[in-house]
This record gives sequence, structure tokens and C-alpha cells, in this order.
Amino acid sequence: MSELPAHGDVVVVGAGLAGLAVARRLQSRGVDVVVVEAADEVGGRIRTDTVDGFQLDRGFQVLNTAYPQLSRHLDVGRLDLRPFERALRLRTRGRTVVLGDPRQDLRAVPAALAAPIGSPLGKLALAAHAAAVGYLPARVLLRRRDLPSVVAWRRRGLGGTVTDTLLRPFFSGLTCDPAQVTSSRFTDLMLRMFVRGEAAVPDGGMWQLPAQLARLLAEGTVRLNTTVREVSPERVVTDRGTVTARAVVVATDAETATRLLPGLTPPRWRGLTTYYHRLEGGPPPGGATLTVDAEPSPVTNTVPVSAAAPSYAPAGVTLLATTTVHERGGQPQDASGPAEERVRRRVATLHGVGPGDLDHVATCPVPRALPAMTAPHRFRRPAVTGGVVVCGDHRATSSIQGALESAERAVEAVASRLGVRAVHEGG
Repeated sequence: MSELPAHGDVVVVGAGLAGLAVARRLQSRGVDVVVVEAADEVGGRIRTDTVDGFQLDRGFQVLNTAYPQLSRHLDVGRLDLRPFERALRLRTRGRTVVLGDPRQDLRAVPAALAAPIGSPLGKLALAAHAAAVGYLPARVLLRRRDLPSVVAWRRRGLGGTVTDTLLRPFFSGLTCDPAQVTSSRFTDLMLRMFVRGEAAVPDGGMWQLPAQLARLLAEGTVRLNTTVREVSPERVVTDRGTVTARAVVVATDAETATRLLPGLTPPRWRGLTTYYHRLEGGPPPGGATLTVDAEPSPVTNTVPVSAAAPSYAPAGVTLLATTTVHERGGQPQDASGPAEERVRRRVATLHGVGPGDLDHVATCPVPRALPAMTAPHRFRRPAVTGGVVVCGDHRATSSIQGALESAERAVEAVASRLGVRAVHEGG
């Protein structure tokens, strides 16, 4: 383990997506940057483990290709993205219906009209809502009154069956919030991303995002296994020594940031557990299509992830990723998630296979998956607190887009302090 430098122009605390993006942008402007990270690898909450030949993301995550910040920080082509189908399998009233994208297949229109997801007026309101959030300028969406999503949907004619059967179950998997008191501005923007882009994973796992940023940094920039005990505007105290700096950036998760910077508001976390199962042979019917469970069950959603990205599983085997959120009916569940056997039985039903056809690979509980975004949500929190620059998804939105957007503002704050130019360049 190399010796920690005594000084750097900027010290970044945390080697998650936001911290790496800040370091890379500053280094490209000639700034001397030191990144300190408590874990044994970069990535923060974005990690991928290899277990028995399977690639297991720590909690099922996807990357949306329409995120505005994506191409500003990453070389998207080198990520080798593998998209999921632009469709949704919905389990409701004892049957599975497929909702496709009519822009790709006109047969999706009669299928949606026949689906038990609401009245004809409700379906028309849903189509109008999707078109509006998909094609109106984002600034228009952000000027809308920020309400709990479930309230906003009702006011737009989407209450009742449309919400309970489709919107609430679908967004539960994105926000870990079955009650959907999450910011309506955020769910509008997320729906916009799905209308405009594709949901995908890198063929090498989600960890390829932070790994790519880390590879672009100068050798020796990131110091792993280094726990930070104290920060100030010009100093970072770690268990390996003290580093002085002209500017300090705290780019940790919300809980760690609150410990280091007591002026921040402690977050409320939303959690999930992802269960991985193997299925011999090819994927079940539907292929690389997300299945959302709108019926009472432990499952929120499930997908044959290796049908999109074959490298996630050994040849001849399908890897199923199933997510359940840690809150049901407004009440928190055990942070470890429901029993695997219950989940496996339900997954078998959702995919039309027998429970004995599925073998448990791993269970990945993530009790601190996302900072809550209860409406009204503050999308742009201050980039400087007590003289220390701070960034992360908790300073914007609980998403990859939010982490990278907060990194942009952190770079601007540091550049202003150091008197260097903050250029918005591509990956």
C-alpha cells in the first residue's frame, strides 16, 4: 500500500460514480487530485460480483441511455450496452399481459386497449401523459407543481386501476416506494427517460461504469482502504494520515456525508433485495422483458437479465434477477427481504416454470439502495456546505443521472475556488 500524499490541489472523499466523475473532470483541467475511498474497490453502491460464473450486480440496476449526463462523462460505446426489450410484462388478475411500444410494433395498440389496466378514458389519459413527459422540454416538467406521484397521477386522470395496476407497481421498482409519495417531477422525468431511451446493462456488469471512469484517472489517484475520519475546507484526516488541499469534495453516500458534515440533513433510505436464480436452458417466454407483479406477492419485478446480456450467466443457463422492495403497505419489511423460498415460488409462476426448475444463486439485500425523494423534492441542493464541496445522488435525484449531475455542479464550485476552467466535455 503506497504512502498517502501529504497534499493535493483537491481531495475527493469517495470513489463512487460522483467522486470519480469529479476527479476525472478536474484532472482533465490539470488539477492535482487525490481520491480516498474506504472500500477495497471503486464504485460505491454500483458493484458487480462474480459468483460461480454469474455476474451479479449488487441490487438489480439498469442504465437508461437517455440520461443527459451519460455521454458527458462516459464513453458509452465502450460500455458495450445490452438493452432490454422496449416492452413490459404485467401480471394482474391472474394473467400476464404484454405492453409494448407502439412506435416499434403497431400490434401493441390493440394489445394495450384489451389489457385490464383501466378504462378507455384512463388508457387515453395514460397515452397523453406519456407523450407529454416524453416530448415536452424537461424545464416545463420541472416547473410543474411537485406532488406525491400518486396524487399527481390522480389529478391527471390516471387514478384507480391505471395507478394501482400499472404505475404504482412499475415505479415501485424504480423508487423503492410502493406508496408512491415520491416526487411527481422525478417520476415524470424517469418516464421521460423510458420514452426517449432504452434500459440496458453493460455486458460486463454495472460496475463497468465506475471502472471506466477510474481507468481514465492518472495512476495512483485513487487510494482504496482509506477511511476518512474528519474533513474541513482545506484538510482531510484519514486512518492513514492527513492530506491538506486547496479544496475538499465529499462525494460519499448520504449517510457518510451527514456524519462528516453535520450541517446536512440525515436521509431517509429506501431499500430493496435482489434475488438471483438460475434456470437451465434458454430464457422463459418474453425474453429480455421486465415482468412487473401487480398482484399481492413478495415480488416487485423480475427479469431474465442474461437474455439481454449473455455474459451475466454461463453458456446454456439463464440468470433471473428478481427485486422486492423493503416496504409494503406503508410498513417497512425485514431489511433482509422476504424468505427466498417464497420469492422463488412466485418467480416460477411469473415466468411460467416450476419452482424446482430454479436454483438459488445468491440474495443481495441493499437496505440503503436510494435516498428517499418524498414530494416536494429539492432537485438542486447546495454544492458547498461549511466551505466543503459536496456531491452525490442525495444532492440531486436518486439515480445515476442525479449522481453525475451533482458532480457537474461540484466541479463548477471547485473550479471557481481554484480559478480554473470547468469544461463540459464528452466521455
